[in-house]
Formats: sequence, C-alpha cells, structure tokens
Amino acid sequence: MAVENLASNSMANISWLHGLQWWRNWGKRDWAISAIGFAVFVFALAFVSYSWNSNPDSNLSSTFHQITATDLVDLTLLHNATRRGAVCLDGSLPGYHFQRGFGSGANSWVLYIEGGGWCNTIESCFWRREIHLGSSKHMGHRVHFTGILSPHQTQNPEFFNWNRVKVQYCDGASLAGHPDNELRNGTRLFFRGQLIWEALMDKFFSLGLSKAKQALLAGCSAGGLAALIHCDEFRGLLPKNVTVKCLADAGFFLDEKDVIENPTMRYFFRDVFILHGLRKSLHKHCIARKEPAECLFPKEIIKNIATPVFLLQSAYDFWQIQNILIPEGSDPYHYWQKCRLDIHNCNATQVEILQGYRRSLLKALKEFQKNKEGGMFISSCFIHCQAWMTETWHAPTSPRINNKTIAESVGDWYFNRNASKKIDCPFLCNPTCYHVNFTHG
Repeated sequence: MAVENLASNSMANISWLHGLQWWRNWGKRDWAISAIGFAVFVFALAFVSYSWNSNPDSNLSSTFHQITATDLVDLTLLHNATRRGAVCLDGSLPGYHFQRGFGSGANSWVLYIEGGGWCNTIESCFWRREIHLGSSKHMGHRVHFTGILSPHQTQNPEFFNWNRVKVQYCDGASLAGHPDNELRNGTRLFFRGQLIWEALMDKFFSLGLSKAKQALLAGCSAGGLAALIHCDEFRGLLPKNVTVKCLADAGFFLDEKDVIENPTMRYFFRDVFILHGLRKSLHKHCIARKEPAECLFPKEIIKNIATPVFLLQSAYDFWQIQNILIPEGSDPYHYWQKCRLDIHNCNATQVEILQGYRRSLLKALKEFQKNKEGGMFISSCFIHCQAWMTETWHAPTSPRINNKTIAESVGDWYFNRNASKKIDCPFLCNPTCYHVNFTHG
C-alpha cells in the first residue's frame, strides 16, 4: 500500500509489531481481513527495516536520495467537508497534500491516491479509526513527495513541475462508499468515501484543476482501485479538450482462489461491497449481469472504462501473494513461510505455483492488451506499488523492461510517444528488479 511519511508513522509501526502475535492466532478469514488493513505497515517496514535487493549485503540507505525542503509537503484538511457530510470513518475531516505546479506544468495536474486496504466489518472499520487510515487525527502532518510526485526533474522527468496532489485515504473502501448503508447503532462509523471524493474534486477545482490542460488520476493499491473506480467520473468533470488519463499502481487485484482453493478475496470484497454500500459507485452494467462483488475486481472494472488507463503491476505482487494466494491461514504448517517473506527462498514447486499466479494475471489482462489507448508495465519484481518512490519510479538503478523505466514508460503512454505495453519475462530473469525481502534486519 502507499506509505505515509515513514518517520511520522514509526509509532504506528511499533504498535503493529506488538499486535502481530495475536493476529497470527486468528482464523483464516479473520487474518485475511485484518491483513489487508495492516499491509500498509508491512510495506513501510519493508522500506525502513529490510533489505531490498537480492544481495543481502546491499546498503539500503545508499539507494535513497537526500531529502530536501521541497520534498516535504504539509497536510491540508478539507474544512468545508463537514457541511456536506464528507468525513473519514471516525467523522474527522479528510485531508490532502498539495504542491503547486510551475512553468510549463502550471496547468497540468497529477493526483495520487494513497493506499491502505479496506475494512469489511464494523470491528475492522472501528479499528481503523485509531490510525491514519480512518482518521485525520492520526495523519502525518508532512509527507515526502517522491516518485511520481517528486519536484525534481531528474527523478520525475514527466510530471515534476505539474500541480501534484497526494490524497489521504481514510474511508476504508477506495473512496467509493455511500452513507445509505451506514449503521447507526452507536458505533459512530461513517461510510462516506464517495462524498469525500466529490468534496476533494470541488476543492481541487477551486485550486485550479478547472483550468487544467492535462490531468492524470493515479493511486497505489486500494488507491489504485479508487483511480479505476473514479476514472471516467474524473474524465467527465473536465472539458473534452483536456487530456485526461488514469494510472493504477498495484491496483489490479485478482479474483483467484488461494492455495487451498478458498475464494478468500471474493468473500472479502463481497463484505466490503455490502458494508460500504458500493453499488452506486460501480458500473451499472456490471452490477446488472454479475454477482455484485465481482464488479469490484479490476478485471471487470476496466471492461467499462472509456478513459485511457495505464496498469502498473508486478506479476509477483508480494501483497497479493501474501494475502490472496497464500493467506497465513491457508498455510497452517508454515510450508510457505520462508517463500512468503523472500521470493528467493521459494522452492521449485512453490515457484511454479507463483508462475501460475502470473499466468492468471496475464489471462485477466488478455483483452486489455488489445486496447490501443491502454498502457501496461507488468514487472517480475517481488514488490507492491512502484510509482510512489523514486528508486522504483525513475533512477539509474530502477527496474526496467526493454531498457525503459516505469516513468519513461508512463510518459511514452501519456504523451502518445510510443505504444507502451511492457510485460517482463518470468522471475527471476530481470536483474534490474527490486525485490522486497522481509527476512533481513
């Protein structure tokens, strides 16, 4: 998931570690449900505490660029949101971080929606009230703008001088929930994702989005799913002569059974759909012909999107491997434990199962590959979200396919310079990959 200012959230990460032991004792569905909410912290810890490269002796700190004042962007709360009922799960104000564009990018906008999973029960949503994923009371006051939000041309060649926005995620349902199904039983939970989205758009229009000549709606993980859900809606807000496109970073979640044949993710999405009242935010044609929960999966969403879309995805997305393919409850004897933490520890049988998951992803993308306006960068890295950080977005050591970084591939697609549908060879053929390794301290 997209990660907040890591320093600001260090205490949250410590709390996560203290809670890990009782988390492991839950049943399979309970574990999977909570794992989705907690995954943002796992991802944060991967960057702070663990080795990235296949080389265990690599120095992580040497890969990070020096943070400057221009990288740090303050949190702004949406003060007019309460009037229209657009509030976080706990009723607090939603927030965002905004850095104004300049020069040739003064009338261009990139909006990047934070990730952080979903909540599908009153209990899991109530828990999120105590962290930044459900309350602005716990949001970091400043975040680093890196990767696709970086203000430095060398690190972000296409969008460095655009108006850049990071949207904080605090509704638990990819900015798509409706208050119709709100439970008023004393829990004081607010399911207002769609209202937050609309209030944010009004605010950005007042800041200059109404005068945009170019715009890109993007997001990481649950935020990537939000970008897909709202893509055509975003397109419809702007005049037809404005170039509008959307990018989903690690947002293409598969409707696959786990290793013991349980449809864990479908059950989970079904609960999210019901609890948050997502029907109005999903495409009516899909809802009419499919089991509603299926319409929350990107495979179905992209069938109905008219706006050009770029899918940035790893075929070995560690979050999906750990939560969809091999949730902990499906591995009671810990056969997968080492493999789940470091893909280099997978044995031949396990690698073949991971290759099957990759084949399922490519099968799900088969029709999209025929979309002339669509773009893809399907890497073979053990990673989740690749646009938010400069080291994976655009740097001398960034992952490449056909000698193109992610930033260059997205730029080729957005500006119609070249067709940009890149699919990496299977693991572990790409030496430029960054692989998250959860086993090294």
